[in-house]
Amino acid sequence: MSEANRPFRWDLVRPDQLGTLLDGVPAPDLPFLDQLTECAAKVLARSGGGEIHFVGRSLDSVYDLLSGALDGTSWLSRIHQLPLSAAFAHWNRFNDQEIRQLRTNLTDAGVSPAAMAGRTQPTVLADLVSSGSTFAVLYHWLRDWIDDERVAWNVIRRKLRFLGVTCEYKTSPNTWRWQQAHADWTVELPASAIQNVSLEPGAWSYLADRQHKLTPTFSRRRWADENVRAPRHDERTRKALAEAIALVEAGRRRHTRESLVRHLTAEPAMRERWLRSLVTELRSAPNRPL
Repeated sequence: MSEANRPFRWDLVRPDQLGTLLDGVPAPDLPFLDQLTECAAKVLARSGGGEIHFVGRSLDSVYDLLSGALDGTSWLSRIHQLPLSAAFAHWNRFNDQEIRQLRTNLTDAGVSPAAMAGRTQPTVLADLVSSGSTFAVLYHWLRDWIDDERVAWNVIRRKLRFLGVTCEYKTSPNTWRWQQAHADWTVELPASAIQNVSLEPGAWSYLADRQHKLTPTFSRRRWADENVRAPRHDERTRKALAEAIALVEAGRRRHTRESLVRHLTAEPAMRERWLRSLVTELRSAPNRPL
């Protein structure tokens, strides 16, 4: 039986182990804080009240912002990181050992057929999306796994959601959407299972192309590599760490929580009891300085 493996990442909500790691690192500017806050609110509102798993590293900043904002609420335990890179991968071109390791890692992260079937809330896979290829690979991996485990697909299909954060373009009747290129599998899910959130182009490009990430990409050659469990202390990682911590701290601020609430209450899902309950918790959440 393979052992679960995942890249090391500091606990930024309770960062007791940082010590002097950030000494001499300049404070980051957070130029896209407003855009990330609006995006984070829409991710929450369009999650269907589910367990949100942020796939890979692209939405780390949204995860960090929400980690601060949701601290002190029951929702902090409902957001998760899912270390995984499926870029340029094809779902059926992996050997048996890689598939075993992948399934072990996903199980450890809370994404398995048994876990998805056993939850009352949806399992939501969120990622920054261009072509939607990562979602396609993930879907086929999960679908094969569900069949192998003989878990009822009709149960899981009603609880599985894909939430893509797309680059914001001017809308028109002919606007292309990533799910249109993946009709071979998206049609197997209810219409509500595919959700999108648009993000301003500058912020989207920053997260996708220019941001220094806190952890290494977790592609197939690293799924079983124990070296990823060791923290990195190079200059780029320290700068990424400073930005991540600043986002957690920003999420805790009253102004950010008020902005989240403002965007949440504008969403159609505000009719749902779970979202009204979340808004109530955010309004009463205490400030928790780092």
